[in-house]
Amino acid sequence: MSMSQEAPETIRAVRLVVDRPPVLAQVPRPEVGPKDVRLAITYGGICLSDLHYIDGERAPGMPDELTLGHELSGTVSEVGTEVTRWTVGDPAIVSPVGERDGIVHIVGVHRDGGWADEIVVGQDDLVSAEGIPLDQATIIPDAVSTPWAAITDSGRVRPTEAVGVWGLGGLGYHAVQLLRLIGAAPIVAIDPNPVARQRALDRGADAALDPGEDGFEERLSALTDGRGLDVAMDFFGHASIQQQAFDALGRHGRLVLVGIPNTPLVIDSSPQLVRSGRQIIGHHGLATRHIEEVVSLIRHGRLDLSQSISAILPLEDFAEAIDRLRTKTGSPIRILLRA
Repeated sequence: MSMSQEAPETIRAVRLVVDRPPVLAQVPRPEVGPKDVRLAITYGGICLSDLHYIDGERAPGMPDELTLGHELSGTVSEVGTEVTRWTVGDPAIVSPVGERDGIVHIVGVHRDGGWADEIVVGQDDLVSAEGIPLDQATIIPDAVSTPWAAITDSGRVRPTEAVGVWGLGGLGYHAVQLLRLIGAAPIVAIDPNPVARQRALDRGADAALDPGEDGFEERLSALTDGRGLDVAMDFFGHASIQQQAFDALGRHGRLVLVGIPNTPLVIDSSPQLVRSGRQIIGHHGLATRHIEEVVSLIRHGRLDLSQSISAILPLEDFAEAIDRLRTKTGSPIRILLRA
């Protein structure tokens, strides 16, 4: 084989080093083990949690240097000698949450992620994206599967239950669609951004409210005929949201916390927590099966993510993509990096 045909020794990757801004660098090309799969990355999604890490927040167990990106899709380009489930050319999504040696790890948080040309993962860490556009497939692992798991598992939402969704970014926007899909009613979308509220109405919310508007509590109560919400979901993560959402619950209502605040959880809950049988439930992460379930919904025409991709920029323009999300330029739902 000529030198021009040999595999490169390095790949491009957006590297985050603690206390430094991220940079696009050349890093050693990862090796493929017997049970591993090499994925040529097509797209990597940008999430608000990525911005938190860029701004200096650290997840427990996070290394001092790694490649960012926990939403990614691509095409299988190499398989290990013991791999039986995948062949070269298969389109796939990386399931970001896994467990090794009894320790939970997240791609792009505890190990190198998807803002790169390639990634090597275990054969069990992939989900087939056959028949799904890869740009839409990219955002499933977090922006769609996280609210899906929060709704179906942690929140245990049932048809005709009244649900309030606080925070209409990528997670909350998709939560509205998913709640509509499973028959929640009414669905109340809550956000100070009028563009986000209108977008939620367009995707299936029954009402959209500004949480800071005078008379908010009365309007929300009227939408449930005074019974209160069965489920309140905080996808942003702020103390003011948590108290407001808890107060909006009815008897046996569940408050599901998905957004991660930077302050301790303090809710004035007595005596309603006990007398009304309310619950406060934390939700984090997902299982591979949640990604598979969302993929099935898309394949069967139950879920449409075609409006979810706000922009696609080349990997080398990662700084511009980050700035667009940080400044909410164009009120983006999801911005992708193209390798």
